[in-house]
Amino acid sequence: MLNFFRQRSGSFKSDILSGLTVALALVPEAIAFAFVAGVSPLVGLYSAFFIGLLTAILGGRPGMISGATGAMAVVIGGAASLVAIHGPEYLFPTVILCGILQIVIGVARLGKLIRMVPHSVMLGFVNGLAIVIGLAQIGSFKTLSSEGALVFLQGPALYWMLGLVGLTMLIIWLLPKFTQAVPASLAAILVVTMISVGVNQSFKTENNRGNTLATVGDMLATNSKDVEIQKLKGVDAHGHTAKASGSAESGYASLSPEEQKAAVAAIVDSESKAGIAGGLPMLYFLNPEYQVPLNLETLWIILPFAVVLCGVGLIESLMTLSLIDEITETRGQGNRECIGQGIANVVCGLFGGMGGCAMIGQSLINVNSGGRGRLSGITAAVCLLMFVLFLSPWIEQIPMAALVGVMFMVVIGTFEWASLKMFRRMPLADNLVMIFVAAYTVLMHDLASAVILGVIISSLVFAWKHATHIGADIKHNKYGSKIYQLHGPLFFASVSSFKDLFEVSDDPDDVVIDFYYTRVYDQSGIEAINLLSEKYHAGGKRLHLTHLSPECRTLLKRAGDLVEINLSEDPQYHVATDRLA
Repeated sequence: MLNFFRQRSGSFKSDILSGLTVALALVPEAIAFAFVAGVSPLVGLYSAFFIGLLTAILGGRPGMISGATGAMAVVIGGAASLVAIHGPEYLFPTVILCGILQIVIGVARLGKLIRMVPHSVMLGFVNGLAIVIGLAQIGSFKTLSSEGALVFLQGPALYWMLGLVGLTMLIIWLLPKFTQAVPASLAAILVVTMISVGVNQSFKTENNRGNTLATVGDMLATNSKDVEIQKLKGVDAHGHTAKASGSAESGYASLSPEEQKAAVAAIVDSESKAGIAGGLPMLYFLNPEYQVPLNLETLWIILPFAVVLCGVGLIESLMTLSLIDEITETRGQGNRECIGQGIANVVCGLFGGMGGCAMIGQSLINVNSGGRGRLSGITAAVCLLMFVLFLSPWIEQIPMAALVGVMFMVVIGTFEWASLKMFRRMPLADNLVMIFVAAYTVLMHDLASAVILGVIISSLVFAWKHATHIGADIKHNKYGSKIYQLHGPLFFASVSSFKDLFEVSDDPDDVVIDFYYTRVYDQSGIEAINLLSEKYHAGGKRLHLTHLSPECRTLLKRAGDLVEINLSEDPQYHVATDRLA
């Protein structure tokens, strides 16, 4: 299904138009993630600007979009998160430290470790991600009831919402068949926005009532009021009782049921002041509200959260990089991406941002719209800032139905439908890993942990399968020496099988172990060779080891005279170098 995105080729015009499309889709995402993190919506928007702009310029994957993400927002704003425990003033130095750690990882050239992710993990990650993106759109079908609860749309509002979502998807699907002069996603957003504005104006004029079709502005107001209601009840954004708001909780609990309803109704009926309008961002340390002491105590507070943010951000970014590589059939630079993400987070933290990383959904929108170069990411970031500074009233009129339709098309294009056909042909272990990663991604909404656990499980399965794959062809030469020609890998899991291959007491005085068709992978293998050497030496027999790789020869120096290396026949081992990263 990834071929759905390959049909578009990059150009100057495509990059600009796709960047504009992405900017429109970034607005509600950045706002939503800011609420999750427990910070102002403007913090999320400014974060998306800084992260998106700097990674587009300095990152290792042209065409990839970065910004404020849900994965990092959960770490920042969860029940036991940094903001909840220590307050927002500790957030910004944490983001700066996170960026420094990412730069160090990039300079150390550790971005190449993404090559260790198996294809089954990648399939599970992509499929799970598609489901998560789809489920995330359900919130757009909810509104705030008079009782202060989020409830699903009903009646005409639901029908209009479904109809415009379907129309958006239809335009995105059909328009490329006629012309590719304008990105289909952008055209769909513009058409559906004009319809939405007309419908909402009609209902307001005839019935003097609010919007029938929810817009970005409505979504922002709903989220803002919901947060106020939860604070009134002493509950955080994740449904947990907020420890820091005990007084508020006790005050609400002391009210009578009628007074509680009246307090909630007052918030629901109030005119929300939430919006995306704002001025230029400023350095956070110039704001007296966000001053924290720069000492070791502060460092120990922020270090654990910075390490988690660093890991989550890089894993999600490098996985996105691999996915865009596959779609565009080009190769990004993982180490450069680490450095670019790090610099972006340092600057973002300095200007009071919540940090961020690569955004898979927006990256796929960009690729689908024809964005292939760095200009697309730069355009998206600059347009986002322009929205905040000058165009906020217009952007707030975009219907959520249009953005939901765009994201549903991303879901269809992201899900690897071929994996369903391959299910019967794939090994059972790979199927189980794919299902596990997808399920963990959907249930826990933790992409980084899903990938890490998938790699661990795949590694254990690989080790188990290859533990018994080591064997030996036994022959004798004209001098009476017994030759063991090994086949298969020698590592911690195959050490036991390796030891069982030899009959020390029955072997002649001269024994040769030929490593031409095998490789020693770890210290367990080296130690097994040394123990075997000691056994032959104790029995008064001589052991020769030939065709060892240079790494093994270095590690086996302590075997002394027991090691005999045939340099003229030793093969040259070619390994991947850092130049690829």
